[in-house]
Amino acid sequence: MPRSYLYVPGDQPRRIESALALAGSAAPGALILDLEDAVAEAAKDTARARVADILRSGRCSGATVVRVNAGARRDDDITAVVAAGARTVCLPKSTADDVAAVAGLLTSLDVSGEHDPDSDAGPVRLIALVESAVGMRDLDELAAHPIVATLAIGEADLCSELGIRPGNETALWPLRMRVVAAAAAGGCAPPTGPVSTDFRDLTAFAESCATLRDAGFGARSAIHPAQVPVIEEVFGPSPAALAAARELVERYDEALRAGVGVILDDRGRMVDEAVVRAARRLLDDA
Repeated sequence: MPRSYLYVPGDQPRRIESALALAGSAAPGALILDLEDAVAEAAKDTARARVADILRSGRCSGATVVRVNAGARRDDDITAVVAAGARTVCLPKSTADDVAAVAGLLTSLDVSGEHDPDSDAGPVRLIALVESAVGMRDLDELAAHPIVATLAIGEADLCSELGIRPGNETALWPLRMRVVAAAAAGGCAPPTGPVSTDFRDLTAFAESCATLRDAGFGARSAIHPAQVPVIEEVFGPSPAALAAARELVERYDEALRAGVGVILDDRGRMVDEAVVRAARRLLDDA
């Protein structure tokens, strides 16, 4: 799964072109071509057509996600972008009923089954964006659904619905950890953290990324290209961390072959399988 996602309004051709041109450390792990909140109601149809054209053009060389609209526009959005080649859809305001309905739609479009090795098109998967009280209630069911690749938390709408003042970290952390736990229990990829609208203070942004990473989030969404390199650096393993994990796994596996299940690390701390499992995961995700 990508570590960074960059939102781009689907009705803004210049911003889409700029995002497609990002390269190197500035390139996001995935673009989210947005048909929902970033697009005014009067431009929704234009945005859908433009995004479908971009997908059909084959110019999206990296991972591309389309955030569709909720409600009445949802099925038409999904039908259009899937026909154009989208294979990851971000579903806003996700609930268990929504995901079940989308699963039925994808079945009717014949893009929900196992990957066909004779076809270039794989099954469509969802990023379930949780941003309502019902979505929080349905977390476990969302994470366990076979078409859901991962969860994401949308805090602006969630705070509005629950009456949480924006920036109230004390109230938000229990909700964030419910998302992390549900994703792990459901076998999803680690969830995607919330956007930050302050794209100028990158030092504070990096600190909040590190806090989310250390709490179990595996990625974060960006609303500005300047945030992308920060996300990639913070959520990506450093060479030193990879080297330490590799050395730990090698020493532990050697101990296992000798019939020993517990070793000491280089600081004299006890290490067992639970500790080594995290090191293995770091290496697998690198």
